[in-house]
Amino acid sequence: MDVLLLGASGRIGQRTATELLDRGHAVTGVSRSGTVDDIDDDEFVAVAGDATDPDDVAKLATGHDAVVSTLGPSGDAAPDILTDMIEAVIEGLRRADVDRLVWTGGAGGLKVGPETLLIETEEFPEEWEPVARVAIEAYDILSEADDLAWTYVAPAALIEPGERTGEYRTADRELVADEEGDSYISMEDFAVALVDELESENAVHTYLGTGY
Repeated sequence: MDVLLLGASGRIGQRTATELLDRGHAVTGVSRSGTVDDIDDDEFVAVAGDATDPDDVAKLATGHDAVVSTLGPSGDAAPDILTDMIEAVIEGLRRADVDRLVWTGGAGGLKVGPETLLIETEEFPEEWEPVARVAIEAYDILSEADDLAWTYVAPAALIEPGERTGEYRTADRELVADEEGDSYISMEDFAVALVDELESENAVHTYLGTGY
């Protein structure tokens, strides 16, 4: 598969690129600078691109089989850039006639009870709320794109660099937690989940939670 990877220079993006390459996919990695460190593979090309510009996304996506996004606000960017990005990516894919999209979302919109979202719990860090609320808005925008075969994949409540075990669990719009109530996944295994879903298309039009 020929995959366009948006946000390839980030921590999750680099791990996702490695996972895709290890499985034999060709990867075009997009970052604002056009450089992606620590990836040396004949099937990887790093390019510059602006994920808030639908014309740029369309140009980059043309000729690819699918798009994977590990985009997120960087530096001092306002959280609202997430909605700008998802609107531009949706429009860009339509112009490029590419319909498969796997988007890295947030855990804040996942359910922890019948009518309670993670973001609504007392334990949810206040400093994470602005990005989490915009990530939910981004999902709402994506959920209206019925013409695209999208999947919105969210990590566990805590995601950090760690080991690649290849083991994880998923749930439809629910936070994945262990028997002690801890919700965690390594960035390496989250990358596995992203690529698994890209390849299987088992959760199209789904807000998918992941974790151990």
